[in-house]
Amino acid sequence: MESIELGDPKVHEFLRLLALCHTVMSEEDSAGQLVYQVQSPDEGALVTAARNFGFIFKSRTPETITIEELGTPVTYQLLAFLDFNNIRKRMSVIVRNPEGQIKLYSKGADTILFEKLHPSNEDLLSLTSDHLSEFAGEGLRTLAIAYRELDDKYFKMWQKMLEDANSAIAERDERISGLYEEIERDLMLLGATAVEDKLQEGVIETITSLSLANIKIWILTGDKQETAINIGYACNVLTDAMDAVFVITGNTAVEVREELRKAKENLLGQNTSFSNGHAVYENKQRLELDSGAGETVTGEYALVINGHSLAHALESDVEKDLLELACVCKTVVCCRVTPLQKAQVVELVKKHRNAVTLAIGDGANDVSMIKSAHIGIGISGQEGLQAVLASDYALAQFRYLQRLLLVHGRWSYYRMCKFLCYFFYKNFAFTLVHFWFAFYCGFSAQTVYDQWFITLFNIVYTSLPVLAMGVFDQDVSEQNSMDCPQLYEPGQLNLLFNKRRFFICVAHGIYTSLILFFIPYGAFYNVAAEDGQHIADYQSFAVTVATSLVIVVSVQIALDTSYWTVVNHVFIWGSVATYFSILLAMHSDGVFGIFPRQFPFVGNARRSLSQKFVWLVVLLTAVTSVMPVVVFRFLKMHLYPSLSDQIRRWQKAQRKERPLRSRRPQTRRSSSRRSGYAFAHQEGYGELITSGKNMRAKSPAPTSGLEKMLYSNTSWIGNLCKKTTDVVSGFSHDKTVKL
Repeated sequence: MESIELGDPKVHEFLRLLALCHTVMSEEDSAGQLVYQVQSPDEGALVTAARNFGFIFKSRTPETITIEELGTPVTYQLLAFLDFNNIRKRMSVIVRNPEGQIKLYSKGADTILFEKLHPSNEDLLSLTSDHLSEFAGEGLRTLAIAYRELDDKYFKMWQKMLEDANSAIAERDERISGLYEEIERDLMLLGATAVEDKLQEGVIETITSLSLANIKIWILTGDKQETAINIGYACNVLTDAMDAVFVITGNTAVEVREELRKAKENLLGQNTSFSNGHAVYENKQRLELDSGAGETVTGEYALVINGHSLAHALESDVEKDLLELACVCKTVVCCRVTPLQKAQVVELVKKHRNAVTLAIGDGANDVSMIKSAHIGIGISGQEGLQAVLASDYALAQFRYLQRLLLVHGRWSYYRMCKFLCYFFYKNFAFTLVHFWFAFYCGFSAQTVYDQWFITLFNIVYTSLPVLAMGVFDQDVSEQNSMDCPQLYEPGQLNLLFNKRRFFICVAHGIYTSLILFFIPYGAFYNVAAEDGQHIADYQSFAVTVATSLVIVVSVQIALDTSYWTVVNHVFIWGSVATYFSILLAMHSDGVFGIFPRQFPFVGNARRSLSQKFVWLVVLLTAVTSVMPVVVFRFLKMHLYPSLSDQIRRWQKAQRKERPLRSRRPQTRRSSSRRSGYAFAHQEGYGELITSGKNMRAKSPAPTSGLEKMLYSNTSWIGNLCKKTTDVVSGFSHDKTVKL
């Protein structure tokens, strides 16, 4: 403040740059207060910081930018806007002040901007680098800013070449990029800024839970290396208890390969070579080699690699070494990476590892990574909705990822596996009865069931119960799923449905089909009814087998259901009741009189089901089919219980002792998102601003209520939304700016 009051030209130039070099739009709210509409929260923080120091951004047109400098309105002529992109990692504006001086103001990543400085900046560069390192060590996001005075004649020549490049048909982007590089040189350093981006609520707890669930967590960020490492420690991804943290900083492919080799030697021993290895994820992180020899990594290690080194490490002859080292490390942090490199890292894991990848991000810089992963998750917030629109799932905060994976994701896998197991079981039990019957009907293609039963079995009698189980079933409660992340591991290891479980379902279905056919067949072989009449006819046998099948599969799904709801009861027992209702209706005299060819089993259902003998056969068949399953599960539950079984038993004991705990109230609070400025910014805003398409023409203030409504609805925000999917109002109060 003292420097501002004393009129220090460098400090004024510093704040003037923050007020001029941005893509922020301003408008007044209903109370007459100035409101900023920002693309990036970082820009909102920097412009507001300049505003607090007396350099207030007021308005802009396609040709001018108006600011208020310590109470004095000043209008600058906007001559050129050098837009941001992920390769340049910086943005610049060229303006003419009221005195006629032409100046270029630039801000961007320090690693890029420092290369553009004039040699006379060595002293300030050294001091600024120390400050940046200090800021990064505190977990702040840093930004370097610089300016350059331009000669009027030189600028006119450059502007003419830029116009020619813009109208060129061939190599247009290359020519424009070259002109940008030409004018953005010999810059004079003004200083640096640092933005504090606080972690959201629950981030540390979520990452800890996911780690306990044996989920590998890699951080891909555009922040500086020091900032990324600090974030890793803040999130407990990196800890002081780790045996070693390998930092790869090579600038050439040879240096990167050598650093990776040394890291592998430290990790596995100097005599170990695993250029063609295969990583298997277990609790102890065992690495098995193709040659059959294995190495066990007993400690915890982390890998940190920057964007320059990652570019060389992703080359075809080095990428496998990088992946093999990364897979045996508990944590991987990639810093100063571009959106393309984020996607390349995801593709590398998908290509060489049999693993499911999940990418989560909140900004436009994460879109490529989200699209490349098997599962993409976007966080809706101050970085816009680009990540959300490109994702499979959208979350409001990062902490909801824990519930998405450990509760809904695990339940979905659990339900799907049970659905498939039961589906295969009931259809093998239903179909193979025909196979056994074929030996006794001379393979004449005669069906053992009534043709209408075959039609309705999968459509009516057994469709709704399995659907209810697939939608509502859960083995443990949601709170216990969150409290015990280890429950997630069976899904990672594919334990609930694999080839072994499939053949078990097939064997179970074969056993049930044998019982369903041969017990009624043996009972009907030579028997008479209570009135002495012979009842061993084909139609009575078909009704008995069909009734036994419906009851057996209904009892089986009742045994498979772990979580009972009203819907489950209605669907299961309602399906059984529906079967008997339809059976009696189709075997009635009235239906036979209307359709004699389609319903030949006239009167058979009523006659067969009135015999005690038939019900005894159905009961014997059901007990014989189900009892082995009950005995097996009882013994397994008590002798070899799984973690899920133990928690389920504990849940039952808790219900008996006291009522269920009330759900904890969930509080909401706004919080900021973390992503490097140089990559959170979206390309294209410079062209949008200079074109004027997003700006509203000046018009008299509305007088009537209808005019006010129409006036507000035609705000420039609506036009701006055509260019981007989200415009963030204001800036986060969680952000603190250091200048």
